[in-house]
Amino acid sequence: MTKVDFYTGSKDKLRTACQLIDKAMQKGVRVVLSAPDPATTDALDKLLWHFPATAFIPHCRGNEVEADHSPVVLYQGDDKFPHHELLISLHDDCVPFFSRFDRVIEIISNDTEDSRLGRLRFKFYRDRGYELRHIDLSNKASNEAQH
Repeated sequence: MTKVDFYTGSKDKLRTACQLIDKAMQKGVRVVLSAPDPATTDALDKLLWHFPATAFIPHCRGNEVEADHSPVVLYQGDDKFPHHELLISLHDDCVPFFSRFDRVIEIISNDTEDSRLGRLRFKFYRDRGYELRHIDLSNKASNEAQH
């Protein structure tokens, strides 16, 4: 069954996503990042070219030929995936395809509305019996993902 991790208190959801992608790649885990709109996908694409500052996270978009072999795939609106290891979702709602993945990460900011929507997603997963884990980034001095 899919395991779901909630990273709350993020000061910058895109940067947090990049940190989590970097950590996953270091562990050999392939990542699908699902963004809600083209602007978010574009922003992530640009950020990943320079993250971390001394390196680069190899990635591509889901509709590119390289997607089958890329360790990080950016998706927006599609539900055909080259692998099902880790999904990082930046959506306001639970994506309908989340259960295809071994693990899902939800990133929640300090914004009041984003927190409210995050609580609704947490309840959705909890009510269906998914294993949940909560990581509070607001207690981390550098706001970096520790897991």
